[in-house]
Amino acid sequence: MELASKFAAQPAKYPLRLVAFDMEEYGLLGSADYAGLLRQQKQPLRLMLSLEMLGYKDSTPGSQSYPPPLEKLYPNTGDFIALIGNLRTIPDLFSMSRNIRQAGISSQWLPVPNRGLIVRQTRLSDHAPFWDAGYPAIMVTDTAFMRNPHYHKPSDAIASLDLDFLAGVCAGLEIAIRRL
Repeated sequence: MELASKFAAQPAKYPLRLVAFDMEEYGLLGSADYAGLLRQQKQPLRLMLSLEMLGYKDSTPGSQSYPPPLEKLYPNTGDFIALIGNLRTIPDLFSMSRNIRQAGISSQWLPVPNRGLIVRQTRLSDHAPFWDAGYPAIMVTDTAFMRNPHYHKPSDAIASLDLDFLAGVCAGLEIAIRRL
């Protein structure tokens, strides 16, 4: 909602659609239908960003886990926002990560080949149908269950989030989107 407010007050230099997909937990149904419709209509798409779990942060060593072998490449503290994109997004991953860091938020990025089929956990959000349709897409995430012990539990509440971290992620995303 914060990004919608920012872009309504000062539009981006290109068309921007903010879409809320339904049925993600039941097989990415809403995003799959939308990506399929875009492809069927042969609509171009500069970049799809899937905002997936953005506000949990834990600076405790060992608080971050990964699917193998990524634990050897990335930090073991869950105090960053992750950008995970298909190979077409490598320049955008680099640029967006840099811009998010300028907003004071630590950022890590991961380009994945073959639509993420090698590391299945990279496909667990609404960006995956866009990868499958051949579009450039990035998931922006705090890594959900790989960091957040409250994920999908009764304790998963606003009180468990770091709202300053979330606000910084939103500020960084606004900067990054405007500079695409």
